[in-house]
Amino acid sequence: MSLKPHLAERSFSSEPFGGSMERSSVAMQILERIKAALIRGELKPGDYLPSENELTHTLGIGKSSVREAIKMLQAIGVVEVRRGQGTMIRRDPGDPIVDPMAFGMILARGMTRDVMEFRLMFEPAYTLQAMHNATPADHSRICQTINELEAAILNNEQTAHHDVAFHRAILHATHNPMTIRVGETLIQLIEAALETSMQTLPEVALRDHKAIYAAFKAGDAAGVQTAIDMSSKSWETNLTYVD
Repeated sequence: MSLKPHLAERSFSSEPFGGSMERSSVAMQILERIKAALIRGELKPGDYLPSENELTHTLGIGKSSVREAIKMLQAIGVVEVRRGQGTMIRRDPGDPIVDPMAFGMILARGMTRDVMEFRLMFEPAYTLQAMHNATPADHSRICQTINELEAAILNNEQTAHHDVAFHRAILHATHNPMTIRVGETLIQLIEAALETSMQTLPEVALRDHKAIYAAFKAGDAAGVQTAIDMSSKSWETNLTYVD
Protein backbone atom coordinates (compact mmCIF):
# COMPACT_ATOMS: atom_id res chain seq x y z
CA MET A 1 0.00 0.00 0.00
CA SER A 2 1.41 3.37 -0.91
CA LEU A 3 1.29 6.14 1.67
CA LYS A 4 2.02 9.82 1.54
CA PRO A 5 5.59 10.51 0.42
CA HIS A 6 7.06 10.97 3.89
CA LEU A 7 5.61 7.60 4.92
CA ALA A 8 6.77 5.64 1.92
CA GLU A 9 9.35 3.67 3.87
CA ARG A 10 6.76 2.30 6.26
CA SER A 11 4.40 -0.44 5.20
CA PHE A 12 1.08 -1.40 6.70
CA SER A 13 0.30 -4.09 4.14
CA SER A 14 0.12 -6.86 6.76
CA GLU A 15 -0.72 -5.08 10.01
CA PRO A 16 -2.52 -3.10 11.15
CA PHE A 17 -4.37 -2.18 7.94
CA GLY A 18 -3.90 -5.23 5.74
CA GLY A 19 -6.32 -8.12 5.39
CA SER A 20 -10.02 -8.13 4.79
CA MET A 21 -12.48 -7.52 7.60
CA GLU A 22 -15.74 -9.07 8.62
CA ARG A 23 -18.64 -6.89 7.60
CA SER A 24 -19.88 -6.33 11.15
CA SER A 25 -18.62 -3.24 13.00
CA VAL A 26 -16.15 -2.46 10.23
CA ALA A 27 -15.62 1.16 11.30
CA MET A 28 -14.84 0.07 14.86
CA GLN A 29 -12.32 -2.48 13.55
CA ILE A 30 -10.59 0.24 11.55
CA LEU A 31 -10.36 2.34 14.72
CA GLU A 32 -8.88 -0.58 16.64
CA ARG A 33 -6.26 -1.16 13.95
CA ILE A 34 -5.30 2.52 13.94
CA LYS A 35 -5.11 2.53 17.74
CA ALA A 36 -2.85 -0.54 17.68
CA ALA A 37 -0.60 1.13 15.09
CA LEU A 38 -0.31 4.24 17.26
CA ILE A 39 0.52 2.19 20.35
CA ARG A 40 3.22 0.26 18.48
CA GLY A 41 4.64 3.42 16.95
CA GLU A 42 3.85 2.35 13.40
CA LEU A 43 1.76 5.49 13.11
CA LYS A 44 2.96 8.71 14.73
CA PRO A 45 1.56 12.21 15.19
CA GLY A 46 1.92 14.06 11.89
CA ASP A 47 1.63 10.90 9.79
CA TYR A 48 -1.04 10.62 7.12
CA LEU A 49 -3.41 7.68 6.99
CA PRO A 50 -3.64 5.72 3.76
CA SER A 51 -6.10 7.30 1.37
CA GLU A 52 -9.77 6.33 1.31
CA ASN A 53 -9.22 4.40 -1.93
CA GLU A 54 -6.18 2.58 -0.51
CA LEU A 55 -8.04 1.55 2.63
CA THR A 56 -11.06 0.47 0.63
CA HIS A 57 -8.94 -1.66 -1.70
CA THR A 58 -6.62 -3.18 0.90
CA LEU A 59 -9.27 -3.98 3.50
CA GLY A 60 -11.94 -5.08 1.04
CA ILE A 61 -14.57 -2.80 2.52
CA GLY A 62 -16.86 -0.06 1.27
CA LYS A 63 -16.00 3.63 1.22
CA SER A 64 -18.90 4.35 3.58
CA SER A 65 -17.23 2.29 6.33
CA VAL A 66 -13.93 4.12 5.83
CA ARG A 67 -15.67 7.49 5.95
CA GLU A 68 -17.55 6.50 9.11
CA ALA A 69 -14.29 5.53 10.82
CA ILE A 70 -12.63 8.81 9.81
CA LYS A 71 -15.59 10.80 11.15
CA MET A 72 -15.35 8.92 14.45
CA LEU A 73 -11.62 9.67 14.68
CA GLN A 74 -12.35 13.34 13.98
CA ALA A 75 -15.05 13.40 16.64
CA ILE A 76 -12.68 12.20 19.35
CA GLY A 77 -9.89 14.53 18.24
CA VAL A 78 -7.45 11.94 16.88
CA VAL A 79 -7.20 13.01 13.25
CA GLU A 80 -7.44 16.16 11.19
CA VAL A 81 -8.72 16.08 7.62
CA ARG A 82 -6.73 18.45 5.44
CA ARG A 83 -8.37 19.30 2.15
CA GLY A 84 -6.23 18.22 -0.77
CA GLN A 85 -3.67 16.49 1.48
CA GLY A 86 -5.41 13.70 3.34
CA THR A 87 -6.17 12.60 6.88
CA MET A 88 -3.40 13.33 9.35
CA ILE A 89 -2.85 12.03 12.88
CA ARG A 90 -2.94 15.14 15.05
CA ARG A 91 0.37 16.27 16.54
CA ASP A 92 -1.45 17.40 19.68
CA PRO A 93 -4.71 16.05 21.08
CA GLY A 94 -7.57 18.02 19.60
CA ASP A 95 -10.61 19.25 21.49
CA PRO A 96 -12.94 16.30 20.95
CA ILE A 97 -16.46 16.86 19.72
CA VAL A 98 -17.35 13.70 21.62
CA ASP A 99 -15.27 12.68 24.65
CA PRO A 100 -15.87 8.97 25.41
CA MET A 101 -14.08 9.20 28.75
CA ALA A 102 -16.29 12.08 29.85
CA PHE A 103 -19.45 10.20 28.90
CA GLY A 104 -18.23 7.11 30.73
CA MET A 105 -17.66 9.08 33.92
CA ILE A 106 -20.94 10.94 33.57
CA LEU A 107 -22.86 7.68 33.25
CA ALA A 108 -21.15 6.43 36.41
CA ARG A 109 -21.72 9.61 38.38
CA GLY A 110 -24.45 8.10 40.54
CA MET A 111 -21.76 6.06 42.29
CA THR A 112 -20.73 8.87 44.63
CA ARG A 113 -18.16 6.82 46.49
CA ASP A 114 -16.34 5.96 43.27
CA VAL A 115 -16.29 9.60 42.19
CA MET A 116 -14.96 10.67 45.57
CA GLU A 117 -12.27 8.02 45.65
CA PHE A 118 -11.09 9.04 42.21
CA ARG A 119 -11.01 12.72 43.13
CA LEU A 120 -9.15 12.02 46.38
CA MET A 121 -6.53 10.11 44.40
CA PHE A 122 -6.27 12.44 41.40
CA GLU A 123 -6.57 15.96 42.81
CA PRO A 124 -3.56 15.79 45.17
CA ALA A 125 -1.49 14.32 42.34
CA TYR A 126 -2.25 17.05 39.83
CA THR A 127 -1.98 19.77 42.49
CA LEU A 128 1.55 18.65 43.32
CA GLN A 129 2.37 18.47 39.63
CA ALA A 130 1.09 22.03 39.23
CA MET A 131 3.06 23.17 42.28
CA HIS A 132 6.28 22.23 40.47
CA ASN A 133 5.23 23.55 37.03
CA ALA A 134 3.28 26.72 37.83
CA THR A 135 4.43 30.00 36.29
CA PRO A 136 3.95 33.45 37.84
CA ALA A 137 0.95 33.88 35.54
CA ASP A 138 -0.54 30.65 36.90
CA HIS A 139 -0.11 31.88 40.46
CA SER A 140 -1.87 35.12 39.53
CA ARG A 141 -4.80 33.21 38.04
CA ILE A 142 -5.12 31.00 41.10
CA CYS A 143 -5.11 34.04 43.41
CA GLN A 144 -7.69 35.72 41.20
CA THR A 145 -10.11 32.79 41.59
CA ILE A 146 -9.79 33.03 45.37
CA ASN A 147 -10.45 36.78 45.29
CA GLU A 148 -13.42 36.32 42.97
CA LEU A 149 -14.96 33.66 45.21
CA GLU A 150 -14.52 35.91 48.25
CA ALA A 151 -16.16 38.83 46.45
CA ALA A 152 -19.02 36.64 45.25
CA ILE A 153 -19.66 35.41 48.79
CA LEU A 154 -19.81 39.00 50.07
CA ASN A 155 -22.48 39.75 47.46
CA ASN A 156 -24.23 36.40 47.96
CA GLU A 157 -23.61 35.60 44.29
CA GLN A 158 -21.37 32.53 44.64
CA THR A 159 -21.96 29.50 42.40
CA ALA A 160 -20.25 26.22 41.69
CA HIS A 161 -18.43 28.03 38.89
CA HIS A 162 -16.50 30.03 41.48
CA ASP A 163 -15.49 26.83 43.25
CA VAL A 164 -14.29 24.90 40.22
CA ALA A 165 -12.48 27.94 38.79
CA PHE A 166 -9.89 27.49 41.54
CA HIS A 167 -9.37 23.81 40.79
CA ARG A 168 -9.30 24.47 37.05
CA ALA A 169 -6.63 27.15 37.48
CA ILE A 170 -4.45 24.71 39.41
CA LEU A 171 -5.15 21.95 36.90
CA HIS A 172 -4.01 24.07 33.96
CA ALA A 173 -0.90 25.06 35.88
CA THR A 174 0.32 21.49 35.39
CA HIS A 175 0.91 22.32 31.71
CA ASN A 176 0.42 18.62 31.00
CA PRO A 177 -2.18 17.93 28.26
CA MET A 178 -3.00 14.43 29.52
CA THR A 179 -3.48 15.58 33.11
CA ILE A 180 -5.63 18.48 31.95
CA ARG A 181 -7.82 16.22 29.78
CA VAL A 182 -8.60 13.87 32.66
CA GLY A 183 -8.98 16.74 35.12
CA GLU A 184 -11.38 18.67 32.92
CA THR A 185 -13.57 15.59 32.68
CA LEU A 186 -13.62 15.29 36.47
CA ILE A 187 -14.36 19.00 36.92
CA GLN A 188 -17.27 18.86 34.49
CA LEU A 189 -18.60 15.88 36.38
CA ILE A 190 -18.51 17.44 39.86
CA GLU A 191 -19.44 21.03 39.01
CA ALA A 192 -23.19 20.52 39.22
CA ALA A 193 -22.78 18.44 42.36
CA LEU A 194 -20.98 21.29 44.13
CA GLU A 195 -23.82 23.76 43.69
CA THR A 196 -25.45 22.76 46.98
CA SER A 197 -22.29 23.28 49.01
CA MET A 198 -21.73 26.65 47.34
CA GLN A 199 -25.15 27.78 48.52
CA THR A 200 -24.93 26.36 52.03
CA LEU A 201 -21.25 26.43 53.06
CA PRO A 202 -19.37 28.76 50.69
CA GLU A 203 -17.07 30.00 53.47
CA VAL A 204 -15.78 26.45 53.92
CA ALA A 205 -14.75 26.27 50.26
CA LEU A 206 -13.06 29.67 50.54
CA ARG A 207 -11.16 28.57 53.64
CA ASP A 208 -10.11 25.35 51.93
CA HIS A 209 -8.93 27.15 48.82
CA LYS A 210 -6.83 29.55 50.86
CA ALA A 211 -5.27 26.68 52.82
CA ILE A 212 -4.48 24.68 49.69
CA TYR A 213 -2.95 27.65 47.95
CA ALA A 214 -0.88 28.68 50.99
CA ALA A 215 0.80 25.27 50.97
CA PHE A 216 0.99 25.31 47.16
CA LYS A 217 2.71 28.68 47.11
CA ALA A 218 5.15 27.59 49.81
CA GLY A 219 6.07 24.44 47.89
CA ASP A 220 4.89 22.36 50.85
CA ALA A 221 3.83 18.99 49.42
CA ALA A 222 2.77 17.58 52.78
CA GLY A 223 0.80 20.75 53.48
CA VAL A 224 -0.98 20.48 50.13
CA GLN A 225 -2.00 16.91 50.91
CA THR A 226 -3.21 17.84 54.39
CA ALA A 227 -5.23 20.78 53.09
CA ILE A 228 -6.88 18.67 50.39
CA ASP A 229 -7.63 15.93 52.94
CA MET A 230 -9.35 18.51 55.15
CA SER A 231 -11.27 19.89 52.18
CA SER A 232 -12.42 16.40 51.23
CA LYS A 233 -14.59 16.22 54.34
CA SER A 234 -16.85 18.90 52.89
CA TRP A 235 -16.85 17.19 49.48
CA GLU A 236 -18.11 13.98 51.02
CA THR A 237 -20.97 15.60 52.92
CA ASN A 238 -22.22 18.09 50.35
CA LEU A 239 -22.37 16.36 46.97
CA THR A 240 -25.82 16.28 45.41
CA TYR A 241 -25.31 12.84 43.87
CA VAL A 242 -27.18 9.89 45.26
CA ASP A 243 -25.31 6.74 46.37
